[in-house]
Amino acid sequence: MNGTSAFSFLLKPLVRAAFALFLVVSCSPAFAQEHEQLAGSNEVHGEEHAKKEFKAGELIMEHIGDSHDWHIVGHTHLPLPVILKTPGGWEFFSSSHLAHGEHYSGKYGTYALTEKNKMMVVDAAGSADELATKAIIDFSLTKNAMTLLLCVTLMCVIFIGMARGYAKRGIAGPKGLASFLEPIIVFVRDDIAKNSIGEKHHMRFVPYLLTLFFFIWFLNLIGLIPIFPFGANVTGNIVTPLVLSTVTFLLVTLVAKWPYWRHMLAMPGIPIPVLIILTPIEIMGHFIRPFTLLIRLFANIMAGHIVLLVFFCLIFIFSKNGDSLIGGFATSPFALAFTIFINCLELLVAALQAYVFTLLTSIYIGTAVAEPHHDHH
Repeated sequence: MNGTSAFSFLLKPLVRAAFALFLVVSCSPAFAQEHEQLAGSNEVHGEEHAKKEFKAGELIMEHIGDSHDWHIVGHTHLPLPVILKTPGGWEFFSSSHLAHGEHYSGKYGTYALTEKNKMMVVDAAGSADELATKAIIDFSLTKNAMTLLLCVTLMCVIFIGMARGYAKRGIAGPKGLASFLEPIIVFVRDDIAKNSIGEKHHMRFVPYLLTLFFFIWFLNLIGLIPIFPFGANVTGNIVTPLVLSTVTFLLVTLVAKWPYWRHMLAMPGIPIPVLIILTPIEIMGHFIRPFTLLIRLFANIMAGHIVLLVFFCLIFIFSKNGDSLIGGFATSPFALAFTIFINCLELLVAALQAYVFTLLTSIYIGTAVAEPHHDHH
C-alpha cells in the first residue's frame, strides 16, 4: 500500500465519523424539544412535573464519566453486566435492573446506583447502607472496562495479523495496514527508545514502549469516535493514566542501577551541606515523576472531551430548552464547524500525548539504566 492508499484508508472512517457527527448535531434541537416534552409529561403522585431545565454541566459530566450501561442512540442504552463481591458471596445481574433509579434485590442484598453512577447497598426503606456498601467490591464490566477490552482485542488483531504477514513474506515490503504502522514502530524504536535509553539497553524496553504508545494512542482515538461502540473517555478518566504511570514508576524503580541511586542519595562532588537540601529534592523527584505523567495525559484528554461537549451543548442552550427551534438550528452550523475543528485538533493531540508519555517513560528508564561515566586524565 502506497502513501495515497494509506491516506485513503484513514480518510474513509474520518468522513463517516464526521457525517455521523453532523446527523447528531443537526437533529439535536428537535431531540431536545422531544426530550423536554417527555420530561414534562411524566407525573409523580398525580402532579405534573415542571419542565426540566437543561443543565450543560450535568450532561458533560455524564458523558465524560464511567457508567454501567452504554448509550447507543436517543434513549436506547445497552445494559452491561454487574459483578459484585459481597461478604455473603458473588452477585451477577444486568444493569438494566437499576435503570431509572430502581432497586434490585439479589441473594445477599438490595442494590442501587448513586447519582455518580456508583454501586451502593440500600436497606428495606431504600436508604443507603454505608457500612454494607463499603463491604462490597465492584468488578462490574462498565463502559470504560469494555472499551479497554475492545482496545486490547483491536491491538491483538492488528499486530498478530502483522506478525503473521511478516512471517509469510519475510523482510519484503509491508502490505495493508502494516505499511502505515511500520514507520511508527521504527520511529518509537529508533527515535524514542534508542535515543533516550541508549544502544546497549534500548531493545529490552522496546516491547513495553511500543505497547504503551499504541495502547494510549488507540484509546485516545476510540474516545473521539462519537458512535457506538466507541466514544468512551478512558484516558480522560484518572484511573487509566494512574495505572499506566504506576507501571512506569515500578519499572524504573526495579531496573534502576546503583549509579542512579547514588546520584539521587549523594550526588558526587557536591558538598555535604548542599546534599542536605539536594538529596530530599532528588528523592521527591523520583516519586513526582509518575504524577507528572498522570496529570499530563489525564488533563489534556479530559479537556479535549469537555471542549467538544461544550460546543455541542451550545445548541441546547440557544434553543432555550426546546422552546426555540430557530435558535437551535441557527446555532447548529457554527457548533458543528467548531466541533469538527476541535475534533481534528484532538486527532493530533491523541498522537501527541501518546508520544509524550512514551518519550518521558523512555527518558526515565534511560536515566535509571545509564552506565557510570569515568573521567580520563
